[in-house]
Amino acid sequence: MTIDFRSLPKVSLHDHLDGGLRPQTIVELSAEVGHTLPTTDAAELGKWFRDAADSGSLERYLETFDHTIAVMQTREGLARVAREFVLDLHADGVIYGELRWAPEQHLRAGLTLDETVEAVQQGIEEGIDLVAQDGGDIMIGQLVTAMRHADRGLEIAELAVRHRNNGVVGFDIAGAEKGFLPVRHKIAFDYLADQLFPVTVHAGEGDGIESIKDALVNGRALRLGHGVRIAEDIIATEENGELIAVELGEVANWVHERQIPLELSPSSNLQTGAIEAWGKTMAQHPFGLLYDLGFNVTVNTDNRLMSETSLTRELELLTETFGYTLDDLEVFQVNAARASFADIVSRELMEARIEEAFAKARGE
Repeated sequence: MTIDFRSLPKVSLHDHLDGGLRPQTIVELSAEVGHTLPTTDAAELGKWFRDAADSGSLERYLETFDHTIAVMQTREGLARVAREFVLDLHADGVIYGELRWAPEQHLRAGLTLDETVEAVQQGIEEGIDLVAQDGGDIMIGQLVTAMRHADRGLEIAELAVRHRNNGVVGFDIAGAEKGFLPVRHKIAFDYLADQLFPVTVHAGEGDGIESIKDALVNGRALRLGHGVRIAEDIIATEENGELIAVELGEVANWVHERQIPLELSPSSNLQTGAIEAWGKTMAQHPFGLLYDLGFNVTVNTDNRLMSETSLTRELELLTETFGYTLDDLEVFQVNAARASFADIVSRELMEARIEEAFAKARGE
């Protein structure tokens, strides 16, 4: 059976606004604000981003954001990027997406934190309206992110809660993970818990089990951003290439037993070196092991520009690598729908839509 990956309904939980710009948009906005790029040819620029990100280093990967963030400092720039973000997700078959970004990185031209959130929400709503005019529909929520190496966690948490009725559905911390445990922002996480506000935390990408445990304990994370290095807490014994025994460590067992969703991003994990302990190819990615063991896995893009990817491509790569079927792909999307920070009615509608579409694709 040939799978039409693009037409399948998808749910995107881990997709960075500043990592999903169109190269042509970067060229045009750079000209407007006077920012110098490595090249002004859109095709070449797209290649530059991919090559620069494909270094095996999370720190080097993060450097590419200097250029995207530079063109996202005005209300117009933020709104345009958000609008196109929505359109690009819809074109990829996404029915619900959570767009994460760090408002504190977009204040250089004089915008306030609240104004940046309002500008992004304006762009999101414009994108949703354009999708509707074309006969489609998509739901989008903002994940407001604090930079873990900075000291604005509580301020950004308060910002997120302030806009919980204006498109913001959750909170996140991001940036260089190693050396910056979530406990640094404990006062922010305490505040969010008091406000009953959902949290996902980048953990288990640039650092290991200690970071994951701290995200769960002090961050009160409902989901793990990436979380791929939870596999470091799994002892798997193979014989003749077959798995014969598995032992879960304390943290891995907690994540497994409580079905804490993992926001896995296969291509990005290869680029940043997050899975270097297992290898450098998709076949060596722990995704297959985690799924086989019953972890609550979801499939994500992380940064579509830097990885030159889409959810369609990520699902294609996983299918080619691990031999997944429509049944497996449906599990990934249902997992993501249930793990989303949308309200329960929206989650149930997403799940029903996914199940109906996959049943049709199977010819049922």
